Amino acid sequence: MNTRQIFRIYVLEAKSEILKMLRMPTYFISTLAFPLMFYVFFGIVMNGRAAIGRTTIPAYLLGTYGSFGVIGATMFGFGVGVAVERGLGWLQVKRASPMPPLAYFVAKLVACTFFSLIVVLSLFALGAAFGGVRMPIEQWVLLAVTLTAGTIPFSTLGLAISYFAGPNSAPAVVNAIYLPMAFFSGLWIPLMFLPSAFRAAANVFPAYHFAQIALAVLGAPFRGDVLGHVEALVGFSMIFLGIAFLGHRREQEKMYG
Repeated sequence: MNTRQIFRIYVLEAKSEILKMLRMPTYFISTLAFPLMFYVFFGIVMNGRAAIGRTTIPAYLLGTYGSFGVIGATMFGFGVGVAVERGLGWLQVKRASPMPPLAYFVAKLVACTFFSLIVVLSLFALGAAFGGVRMPIEQWVLLAVTLTAGTIPFSTLGLAISYFAGPNSAPAVVNAIYLPMAFFSGLWIPLMFLPSAFRAAANVFPAYHFAQIALAVLGAPFRGDVLGHVEALVGFSMIFLGIAFLGHRREQEKMYG
């Protein structure tokens, strides 16, 4: 196959993945509804006129609930999606086909990025229309790019889960990791309002580092430095990829051993 044909395979696989996920209302509605619902309640209804430093709560929560939405869309897309398809034997079918091996995972990443962007833009629309959030256009764009780029490190976490969780247990496992991580990372309630023990332990979670980068882009109060948070996310990604590789090897040994 030439380069053009290979590229077309990647595009068609990504398109199929997006269409498949659009036809799964439990995924699409839940990943979109929860961040928007929390943002409206905590960011607009309850704290629409409050501020943290010079940053209004509606603006601040764009960073944290934006992170929350992207992490959820990605972890469910990878963690549950790959686990279910692995359990059905779909990955073996893909490997037996002439399709490039990476096309399946790239398509998942593209689809998760697509849905993450929908979540982010929906939050932006709410913040601008009802939260009174005002920023220069370049800051909106940079924040959108920063948030959607979070699909990369959290896709590795979802992939690691998918190789160790079964198709029926994967949703529960993802929730058991995703929700507590979001809370202890300050995505629901800003860290300064949490007990000191929680604040001290937050940096062990990748979601914390992701949210701090988003807050830095917003110009909101954040902890640490951006480069350190980026390095932490890279480190977490390498660890999760290693765990996923071990799970893949274990599966191959069971199949061919």
